[in-house]
Amino acid sequence: MTKFKLFLISLYLIIPSILFSQEEATNAVFNKSLQKIAIRFRTEINFNKAHYFFTNQKWDSTLVYCMKQLNSGKNKELDDYCHYLRGNSFRHLKLFQEAKKELNLVTKNFVYYPLVNKVLGESSSELKEFKKAIYYFNEVEKWPNLDNQGIKIGGIYIDLGVCYLHLNQFEKAEKYLLKSKYLLEKENNKESLFLLYTNIANLYYIQFKDKQAIPYFEKGYSLSNKINRFDLKYRASKNMSVVEENRGDFKQAIVYRKESEQWKDSLNDQNKVWAVADFEKKFAVAQKQKQIKVLEVENRLKNSQRNWLFFSAISLLLLLTAGIYFYAQKVKNAKIILLQKNKLDELNATKDQLFSIVSHDLRSSVNALKTSNAKLSATLETKNYDELNQLIIQNSGIANGAYSLLDNLLHWALLQTKQLYFHKESVHLFSIVQQIEYNYKSLLLEKSITFENSVSRNIFIFVDLDSLKIVLRNLLDNAIKFSNENGKISFYSVETHTDFCQLVLEDTGLGMSVNTINELLADNELLAKKSNSEIIGTGLGMQLCKQMIKKNDGTLAIESEVNKGTKMILSFPKTNQNG
Repeated sequence: MTKFKLFLISLYLIIPSILFSQEEATNAVFNKSLQKIAIRFRTEINFNKAHYFFTNQKWDSTLVYCMKQLNSGKNKELDDYCHYLRGNSFRHLKLFQEAKKELNLVTKNFVYYPLVNKVLGESSSELKEFKKAIYYFNEVEKWPNLDNQGIKIGGIYIDLGVCYLHLNQFEKAEKYLLKSKYLLEKENNKESLFLLYTNIANLYYIQFKDKQAIPYFEKGYSLSNKINRFDLKYRASKNMSVVEENRGDFKQAIVYRKESEQWKDSLNDQNKVWAVADFEKKFAVAQKQKQIKVLEVENRLKNSQRNWLFFSAISLLLLLTAGIYFYAQKVKNAKIILLQKNKLDELNATKDQLFSIVSHDLRSSVNALKTSNAKLSATLETKNYDELNQLIIQNSGIANGAYSLLDNLLHWALLQTKQLYFHKESVHLFSIVQQIEYNYKSLLLEKSITFENSVSRNIFIFVDLDSLKIVLRNLLDNAIKFSNENGKISFYSVETHTDFCQLVLEDTGLGMSVNTINELLADNELLAKKSNSEIIGTGLGMQLCKQMIKKNDGTLAIESEVNKGTKMILSFPKTNQNG
């Protein structure tokens, strides 16, 4: 009974992950070809819009403009592309029956027909029509030069193996899964290997071949520790807990089960954030569509009015004068609508920043609390009360820091919407840096980073306290993120003999190029994604810092060299309390 339970946990959830695991490479090849087609048919406005929304993963808009292109009937050469884009969009929206209906309209002359069969197979798998899925995947397997289609044959072998596994055809399942294993181990794609190892383990485990299954479960668990996906970590630890229960090692099973619950909580938290963001995104799209409809009606009215004015001018001067008057009124209304649209765009941009700030600023505190809780759980088992007491104190500090962080973010939001009075006061700089150090103590210890507060104890600056904390937290968070282990971060003040105090944050981290510095300091109101988003991020933290520094009548300068560290140089007005 336990093995059957394990099979459901591991295998039932693996199919969707497997189907999309190598989609990035496929999309890259197809999108490049789609770009060429769009350039070739640049006069086909609907198709070009469909191409834009597809490459940006706006599935609903892709469906709309593909249908407009098909209904126009202007260019039959684009029909196959439109049916494929619609089928793929339905698949991403999890409307698998509709996806299959649309894909079956694609002719076999379509140059990317293997992709059609691939998506048909994936949709059939999601609908648990495994025999049909095997047929489509076999058609893909027969196609020569799959690399030209962006399709990895190893991924097709996995799909076939999983389908046969669901049909209890174990010999065929083993054949395809082991063929895929040979190919994927050469590519060393950790995510795909994890899913493959888990499927092979299920294949053997359901046949009660424990000696063959357990090593693959262990390999999958080991790989999950190197993958930044909560769902895979949860699945791996859950599998290992059931394996240990079957082997009778209940103590180790409890350890794995606790770990799986932690990953499950993290996954639930992540899904909630994504759900809220998705809701806000859909709401914004709906508002934009309403505006577009209003503008379309407005344009139709303008065209009708212009035609009426043209014919009226031939006959009567009076009607011409009246027409000009109405046209002026219409232009005035259009300007009012445009101003309202710009205001709405500004509010939407502020809303987007608020969501990004919550993700950006809370990440460090939540990560520290999660790590500390894991240590606390382990310490409870060892009954090391001294260490337990220290961890409880540390957790309390982190929680208080997170609460303070949320309070500051609320003030930031109110400030952006002009609902908060920006209050400047005399602030003891050394104490503020000490508070910021305390908030990030756990992250500093985790990376073994030395922190030095050399700010003069006699310096007082005239700033808004909440916004100053936001600036220092963002800069310290970035310094930790881009510092190597055993690095050093220093805060110190520089005497300028002017009415301004200079505060320097110096780290020994990765540093940055002159181009990156210029981008960070540029006066751009919109956030722009950098070329290497995995390392540099969205630039929101620096954008927020620049806004807050400017509101405090301060300045920001950056000195940095690649692999030699960075200096963030802040200047703020002094107060008369400085010694």
